[in-house]
Amino acid sequence: MAYKRQFYPGTTTPAKNRRKFIDPNYKLEKLRDVAMDDVVRILGHRKPGEDYKSIHPPLEEGTEPDCPIRQLVTPIEGAKKGDRIRYVQFTDSVYFAPAIPYVRAQMYMSRIRGIDTGTLSGRQIIEMRERDLEKVAKEYIDNETFDPARTGIRGATVHGHACRLDENGLMFDAWQRYRWNAKKGEVEYVKDQVAIPLDKPISVGKPMDEKWLKAHTTMFRADDVDMRDDPEVMSQNLRIHRLRTLCGFQPFAVKE
Repeated sequence: MAYKRQFYPGTTTPAKNRRKFIDPNYKLEKLRDVAMDDVVRILGHRKPGEDYKSIHPPLEEGTEPDCPIRQLVTPIEGAKKGDRIRYVQFTDSVYFAPAIPYVRAQMYMSRIRGIDTGTLSGRQIIEMRERDLEKVAKEYIDNETFDPARTGIRGATVHGHACRLDENGLMFDAWQRYRWNAKKGEVEYVKDQVAIPLDKPISVGKPMDEKWLKAHTTMFRADDVDMRDDPEVMSQNLRIHRLRTLCGFQPFAVKE
């Protein structure tokens, strides 16, 4: 039987948005255009224009033994060049941020090659080869998964991310990496992702309004769309919970 890939159940708005984020056939909407050099500055791994550091010679110069997997998988550009592994970490507010950590995990794994990711409390890290990482970071700052006020870029001290919004609707950040520019009506980063001060502020654009956030969020909340309002999502979650409870990592052992 031919297998047809499925992405997420449900008929409610958060369920539909989750499905779109995870489905690689859906083109994520681009909302802004932050310059690549500014993305590099926010990441803080290297200076714009600086050479990429390598951890091994380019693959074409190497003498790796023959391997059937290597013949099947085309390496990403950073792997071809021998780039080191770097990271970016996005933090999502519980107040209707577009994305949430475990949906980010599913989205990244569904859409991006050559990546390692981990779900932590409120944040989701991407680890990959440096030149590829920069492209991915820019794409996910520019597109609809990012809101300047409800999404943060943080490489350290992510804790406390979701508990508060300030008077301008910005998610709390203990290191104050970004600030509200009232004159422009935009959010700008004044520190890189590990809170080292930048030479100049970097704007990441205007926050989306509350109506847009609620229409685009992947988050179920008791004060908006309750997960219990979506029978298909609840059924799927309860089934996963039941199989996991009865048979751990062997759900196939449950006779239904």
